[in-house]
Amino acid sequence: MIKTMKKKSVKTGLPPGSLIHIGEKKNQDVQIRLFSYTEDNFEEKLIDVNKLKQLLPLKDKVHWIAVEGIHDVDIIKNLGEVFGVHPLVLEDILNTDHRPKIENYDKYTYIVGKLLQYEEKQNEFTNEQESIILGENYVISFSERKTGIYDTVQERIRQGAGHIRKMGADYLLYSLMDVIVDNYFNVLEKLSDEIELVEDDLISNPSPETLKNIHKLKRQILYMHKAVWPLREVIGVLERNEITFMTDSTSIYIRDLYDHVIQIMETVETLRDILASM
Repeated sequence: MIKTMKKKSVKTGLPPGSLIHIGEKKNQDVQIRLFSYTEDNFEEKLIDVNKLKQLLPLKDKVHWIAVEGIHDVDIIKNLGEVFGVHPLVLEDILNTDHRPKIENYDKYTYIVGKLLQYEEKQNEFTNEQESIILGENYVISFSERKTGIYDTVQERIRQGAGHIRKMGADYLLYSLMDVIVDNYFNVLEKLSDEIELVEDDLISNPSPETLKNIHKLKRQILYMHKAVWPLREVIGVLERNEITFMTDSTSIYIRDLYDHVIQIMETVETLRDILASM
């Protein structure tokens, strides 16, 4: 609660659209990697945002601008100017305290998701904000730091593997969302294992530590519940083809992704019931 109040107090009294990073600085430097590709070829380079305009002939290729580190306000502002992104959207990108949501504009769609990952050493999951902008033939992804979560997508682009270089920017968006959803399955698997261990402790050797672990698991499942429920609506909007640049050929894959989110929701509810009975 204290952390949330501090976050909000930073912007107290400032007008809407004021660009301030709200969250933890997780990278020393901001890295921007540009992928430009067609079915037959691709280019990949690290770029300076100030030179981005000269690098982007936006027609006839799909472009992915992958931003790792969002604490540099000037970089986010300059990116927004290149692509005509509304200041309120840039404000949201810089604020890592948002729930998953989707907003459709004339020339792009803005999506917020929560990336959940399990940390073995801390024996708990972490959450970070992923912001994605989909335009007619480009995607901009904003990650809080370099995590490597999209490495498999990048490798498919490099190798021309699967459908990715044969499809448009909307399929690239799907591929990134698919990574985020897959991580939910990974977290659920770990949480299920932890719940089984706690159940065993309750039967064989209950202790104050067992109760402490149950409360921690309940908090983690509650957070996951809060992250998954709005994500269902985000994927639902994509699945119903309610955004500007979603094609029918990609909608098929989005429907499969929606089914996965429903499966995650059902599993979360099952684990909540198990913990409630302890």
